[in-house]
Amino acid sequence: MARGAVGFVLVLAAVSPVSADTLAEALEAAYLNSGLLEQNRATLRAADEDVAQALAELRPVLRWSGDVQRTYGRSGSFSTSAGRFVQGGSITNDASINLIAEIVLYAGGRNKLALEATKEQVLATRAGLIAVEQQVLLRAVGAFMNIRRYSETVGLRENNVRVIQQEVRAARDRFEVGEVTRTDVALAEARLAAARAALAAAQGDLLVAGEEYLAAVGKPPRNLINPRSLPKLPSSVADAKRQALRQHPDLTAQQHSVTAAELTILIAEGAKKPTVSLQGSYGVTEDFNDGDFSRGGSITLGASGPIYSGGALDSAVRKSLANRDAARGRLHVVLREIEQNVGQAYANLRVSQANRTSFEEQVRAATVAFQGVREEAKLGARTTLDVLDAEQELLDARASLISAQVDEAIASYQVLSSLGLLTATALHLNVPSFDPAAYYNMVKTAPRARSKQGAELDRVLKALGKE
Repeated sequence: MARGAVGFVLVLAAVSPVSADTLAEALEAAYLNSGLLEQNRATLRAADEDVAQALAELRPVLRWSGDVQRTYGRSGSFSTSAGRFVQGGSITNDASINLIAEIVLYAGGRNKLALEATKEQVLATRAGLIAVEQQVLLRAVGAFMNIRRYSETVGLRENNVRVIQQEVRAARDRFEVGEVTRTDVALAEARLAAARAALAAAQGDLLVAGEEYLAAVGKPPRNLINPRSLPKLPSSVADAKRQALRQHPDLTAQQHSVTAAELTILIAEGAKKPTVSLQGSYGVTEDFNDGDFSRGGSITLGASGPIYSGGALDSAVRKSLANRDAARGRLHVVLREIEQNVGQAYANLRVSQANRTSFEEQVRAATVAFQGVREEAKLGARTTLDVLDAEQELLDARASLISAQVDEAIASYQVLSSLGLLTATALHLNVPSFDPAAYYNMVKTAPRARSKQGAELDRVLKALGKE
């Protein structure tokens, strides 16, 4: 299935002067208002900066140092000619400033490997951001559809209360003329009290759903318009599993984590190799007492390497091997989880579809039964209790149908999420596009603050801080 095929069409059921939100608009609001997305985008920027810092390790370092020094002391000796001790003192003041440049020429390949490892972590973090985006949108879908579930349930309960109130009045009228007993009236009154309690419970559920909608979408619900179509999905579970294993962000993230873990092994082994560095320095020293000064510099080629580290280096290699094995094991788990999630999502979808079909038939049959029982009661062939029972069965069937329809819609988007396609791009949402490589491209060369690129980066950071 092509990415473009997962887009869905949302059509207004009717033109209304009251402001309303479609599912697409709710998803767009959830995407734009999500603090979780902002949090993980900041995490991605931090991972991008790790690449800049790893690159900096390959470059020369230039630094300065300076000091001002004052030395003083006293000395004395016994003068035989003077017959006493002769003392003297001296104070010197000097200052120096030095410029030092240093570059690591060879470090067992550790620095280059560290750069590659951080790049893999960036790619893993990008995939993780897509997974978070799916969580945000799936939560918004559930919040939107549950508003429908509970609002329509409230409507049914309100209508049920009105119908039973009419039944209570009718029962009382018939009791007055002797057609029914006090028991029939009491039954109708008891059912009315139960209906009012059920209405209060449904209204409470709707309030709770409204709070969840506000948290998931970022704004309160307003006259939500139900979608008239659901996303197109692969027809078979096998095709869906193959598609998920090609593109699911959880799998992509873990694959890059495995690669980073393998590079960490090489880094740990490189720590056993020698390090070669080149250092150059130039400085000026001046004596304030006599005005003398000196200047000069030096160039040093140095090498060092471990001889005995108490077993720490070997332990680091073994640890990196264990972490690599753990990452590979996690990759295997993720593979199985993705296949399992696809299978479960399709199973839930099939169940909800079957339930919807069954409840549609139940509503049809319960409607006919209720109408028949009510007419028969007017002729005296049915009791008030028979009418109330038939009305309750019809109400339960309608409520079950609503829940089945909502469950089917949520299950459809759960399938989409299990495929890795519940994203703003795949759904063609009208939101600003987010380029995960944009910030990386700005910092991957580790620009200086005073450079042109550094100034541009400062503007980006200021803009992010104002959001």
